[in-house]
Amino acid sequence: MTSLATTNDLGAYLTGTEAEDLADHLEAGETLTQALITIGQARRNRVRVLLEQAGLGPQARQLSTAVLRAIHGAHSHSSTVMPVWTTPSNLSEEGQLTASVHHLIAAARESVVCSTFNFQRSSVLWKALRQASARPELTVRVYIDTDVADLNPEAWKPTTKQIAAELAGAVVLRTRASDDGNRPRNHAKFIAIDHQYLLVTSANFSKSAEQLNVELGLRIDDPILTQSVEAQMRSLEPYLYERVHS
Repeated sequence: MTSLATTNDLGAYLTGTEAEDLADHLEAGETLTQALITIGQARRNRVRVLLEQAGLGPQARQLSTAVLRAIHGAHSHSSTVMPVWTTPSNLSEEGQLTASVHHLIAAARESVVCSTFNFQRSSVLWKALRQASARPELTVRVYIDTDVADLNPEAWKPTTKQIAAELAGAVVLRTRASDDGNRPRNHAKFIAIDHQYLLVTSANFSKSAEQLNVELGLRIDDPILTQSVEAQMRSLEPYLYERVHS
């Protein structure tokens, strides 16, 4: 018999993607150890404990897959799209960009994917991304524009090499030159969290964007859309981007 309280704890701890992957592997007849390989190493032991406390695992395979798919379903709903503004002196009556993104990044449990035109060291969001990239349980992927970062180096903006060095553990990808020597502009600005939350914004990772400009973004809770955006960027990598090694 499962414990409702522990099952609720499991549902709160797992992301929708993790629950779905676990259900798929258990349904395929794998042992718990084999199924848990789908979970990040830093989170694996906690998930095992919660599963065992809830009486879930290969010994109750059918029940376990049903519970895990229910958790996945609970995480897969779409909520209202929320506008996220930045205005001078916090004049906007809607949620502020810096607070919204900082909260999403700090609360991330599985992954952070970020695409931006530029980074400034004074950006609060840059600091939040640095903290996230140092967390071993997170996978962090960053897309950046080479020309903006590397041409005319300044102390207040990190180069692509410095971004890779300072975002410890992150995969950093920069725009690469095509056969004719031209690079595309990486002007897509978004952050995807845990394959579920997507924030698309006009703002760069800069102090002016966070405090002085009028910037508008949309925060969307939609795993299908979020994963579609992530997949599109991954499909572009072989043609438009190159990995930066620190």
